[in-house]
Amino acid sequence: MQVIIILVLIGFVAGALSGLFGIGGGVIMVPALVVLLGMTQHSAQGTSIGLMLLPIGGLAAYNYYQQGELNIKYGAIIAVAFFVGGYFGSKMSLGISEIWLKRAFGVLMLVIAVKMIASK
Repeated sequence: MQVIIILVLIGFVAGALSGLFGIGGGVIMVPALVVLLGMTQHSAQGTSIGLMLLPIGGLAAYNYYQQGELNIKYGAIIAVAFFVGGYFGSKMSLGISEIWLKRAFGVLMLVIAVKMIASK
């Protein structure tokens, strides 16, 4: 149950930030799956691509699936929460001025970059 809650939170936050900033959900989902659920980088990337199967492309997800690096259950749960989060994120984005949106986006990218560089 705890894993499902984490997956829903990852999907919702990724969807909200995607709606808010227009960023790809993978920027949020891959690090979150690695840090919060201990997935390998390959498995996190495969799962992220799997849930975005149609927009990203079936062949890339198929390659990850063949190598056992796509968690279909996790991807499905995140996809549903991502859909809902995208709605709320886009609503928030439309209520924020352009300059503050750009600044918040820059801070988000900086935080992600520092976390990725500092991780083992």
